[in-house]
Amino acid sequence: MKLVMAFPPRRLCSLLLGVASLPLSVEAFAGPLLVPQVQIDRAIDAVYRCPGGRSFKVTYFNARNGQSFALVPVKGTPMLLVAGMSADGVRYQAGFVTWWSKGQGGDLYDARVDPDRPVLKGCTSSS
Repeated sequence: MKLVMAFPPRRLCSLLLGVASLPLSVEAFAGPLLVPQVQIDRAIDAVYRCPGGRSFKVTYFNARNGQSFALVPVKGTPMLLVAGMSADGVRYQAGFVTWWSKGQGGDLYDARVDPDRPVLKGCTSSS
């Protein structure tokens, strides 16, 4: 009986070396996000309290080029949202998440749950 290898030995070694180095390369992506083309003046932190007792911090970034961003925790994971057009307040969005801030208040939407009803409604900040 003849044994047939799915990968030639040289290809198998390359594949194993690639897989062995994968955890190291994934950690390299965990560094700070730097985008030299977008100049941020300063970060503004706001702590929001929602009905039912939930509270969380949102960090706002206003760029010199007119863009603005919000770093919002979603189920414990920070998400960087980008401001888009809005008739009222500022609507920050990324993927399935929308943070809609109006004055000192804000609502968090998760389109996976319901795109038309916020998962957190009536949150307010004193800052």
